[in-house]
Order: sequence, then structure tokens, then C-alpha cells
Amino acid sequence: MPIKIGIIGKTNTGKTTFFNSATLSSSEISTYPFTTKKPESATANAITLCVHPEFNVVDNPKNSKCIDGWRYIPIELIDLPGLIKDAWQGKGLGNQFLSVAAQSDALLHVVDVSGGIDSSGKIAETGAGDPISDFADIEEELIMWYLKILEGNRDKVSKTIASGTDKVVAIADLYRGIGVNNYHVKEALQAANIEDKDFDAIDFKESKKFASILRKISKPTLIVANKIDVEGADKNFARLRERFIDMIVVPASADSELSLRRAEQKGLIKYSPGSEQFEIIKPDELSGKQKNALDFITKEIMGEYMRTGVQFAINVTVFKLLKMNTVYPVADEERLSDKKGNVLPDLMLLKDGATVADLAKEVHTDLIKGLLYAKDIRYNLRLPTTYQLRDRDVISLVSASKKTH
Repeated sequence: MPIKIGIIGKTNTGKTTFFNSATLSSSEISTYPFTTKKPESATANAITLCVHPEFNVVDNPKNSKCIDGWRYIPIELIDLPGLIKDAWQGKGLGNQFLSVAAQSDALLHVVDVSGGIDSSGKIAETGAGDPISDFADIEEELIMWYLKILEGNRDKVSKTIASGTDKVVAIADLYRGIGVNNYHVKEALQAANIEDKDFDAIDFKESKKFASILRKISKPTLIVANKIDVEGADKNFARLRERFIDMIVVPASADSELSLRRAEQKGLIKYSPGSEQFEIIKPDELSGKQKNALDFITKEIMGEYMRTGVQFAINVTVFKLLKMNTVYPVADEERLSDKKGNVLPDLMLLKDGATVADLAKEVHTDLIKGLLYAKDIRYNLRLPTTYQLRDRDVISLVSASKKTH
């Protein structure tokens, strides 16, 4: 299953432009509220250095692509409808939004760092809006949604606990459908200082604190400070980072990324998503407007922030927020291939802490039954099934049937 990342935020923050630039989709972009009326889903990529140069082989990837030594790992990106106040009560597209946000492994919260929208998400004079309030408004909606799930089911939880079920399990059961597990609930109860408190004695204030913590733990979120290229946006960017010191804030210009990706598609420039530079291949075919746009991106975006931020935000979400490691399983340890001869065919994204046994389950459900050990190809080491895999490991699995994978 590919990783799912949901894009959230108010209308007109540039969510759809971000989505299009990351996936090269052409979803409708306009300034009307709720242009995105239903969730759009498309494939983007997390990008990381491939291991094939280190092993001096030419790879033949199957579940990902390798371009100029970089592995492009497919992930699912979902552009969610813009939220409005009281969405948690079902207003606007609230219920639809929240049910899809629930399926995401992580969230990218796009804010208009230029302050170009008002509190309701309508276009305003640049600098008139407040990205800090915009972020807080949406965050409050998500917390209230988590709180509503708990407060609306208090009797059910009380009865379940009374019948002998552990409090953590009883609460976690309410949130199972939105990707919350027992560990998330246990950690949130501890952080809210109500782990040892009788459930019926937990008051509303404590309940809301728990909901707030659970939301953060279960849906890791990165702030995308979009429209960083607009004059004055840098001041709001500094404010955002100062105010939300416990979060990762990435400056971005989705417009610039979209321009670069489309110019690259037309063969006018050579550009890899997330790169800190691009090369103009056909200068004679560029219009004056295109030349000016590329000059602006070179100076104002890459000169100031190194990159457009779109691909960087996705990479940081996958590898830092979700703590995923890249692991390459191979069947033939000499050729680093699968049984059909494809060299370094698959790249598995596994959560930090995943073991050899977890990798076996991912490769094939039956493989775990006869699993004996694994072999680390880089260091020629035999690894126990409980070994925690590291990023960029190249692994051969050995099972009782003497078949390697």
C-alpha cells in the first residue's frame, strides 16, 4: 500500500497548485471557495538517492523509477476540499473532508504565507490576512472532530471498560477507522496526564487536551508556507516558525514548481523535482514572459530558498515526519536481483523500527512462515529476524524452504 498524504488548508492557499505541481495533474484552479468539491487523488513521488552506484550495478526497478541516480517512490497525494469554520459539525464539505483526511498517513497543511486571504478563505489584499490564524482555525476543526468522536461515545466507552476491556483499547476502538492505534491512545493519555484517571472522571477540558494530542500523534503534519515568492511573505514565514516551534515549516512556491515542471515537460528546460537548479535547453523557444518567470525563480526562489519547496515538503513528510526507511529486498545476492534477473527491482518504505520479519510480511505474506534469517548484502552479515532494518539496507531473506527473496 502506498503512503497516503492529504493536503489540507483553507481555500485559495494554493493547495491545488501544490497538488498539480507535485503530480502534474491539471485539477481546476480558481479563486472560488470550494473549487475542489471532491477529493482528488494522484501519484506523486518521494525521492531519495539510489544504492545502485554504491554497488556498481545497473538497476532495473519495478515498483519505482531510477533517474540520474535518484529513486522516485510512488506515494498517493490527496487534495482535500478547503475547510471552513464549524466543519466538524458538518458545515460546508466538513464531513466529506474529515472522512478522507482520516485515511491519510500524514497531512501537509498549506497556508498562504503572503497573507493574501481573509479569515473565510476569500482573496484579500496581500498582507491583510494572517497565516497563523488560518493555520489555527483549521487545526481547531480537526481537534474538535477528534473530540466529538470521544464525547459522543462516552457511554459506550464506559460500558466497554465496565465489561473488563482496557481503557486504552476501549478508546482506541472509537478511532480505528481513522488510522489510530492503541499506542497512539496510550501516548496521548500519558501526555494529557490522564492515563491513570478513571474514564468517567475525565472532564471536558482534559478530554479536549487529549483530543488535541491524539490528533497530532496520529496524523503527523507539516506546514507548507506557500506563496513565499510574494513580497512581505518572508516576515509571515518567520512568524509561523516562531509561533509553531514544535512543527516543521517549509517555505514553498507551488506556482514556481508548476512552471518548472511544465517547462520541463515541454522539453524547454532540464529539471528534476526538488532540485536546486535547472538548465535551459531551448532558450530560443522561450517567450519573453517565460524567460522573466525563469529569471524570477532563479533569483527570488532558488537564490533565496534553494528550492521551490514542493518536493522537499513531500520528502520531509515521508522520511522525517513518518520516519520511513528505504530497504531493497533481493533474491539473488550475487546479482542483487529478483528471480527474473531484475537488478534492485523493489524499494520498500518501512517505518523506522521495522524488523526483518516485517520486511518478509511486506514481500510476501507466506514468506514469514519459514523465515530463518536475512543477509545484509553490504556487510555480508547474517541478521536475525528481529533485527531492526536501517535506511538503504540491501537485504536477502532466507526461508526454511531454502528460497531467498
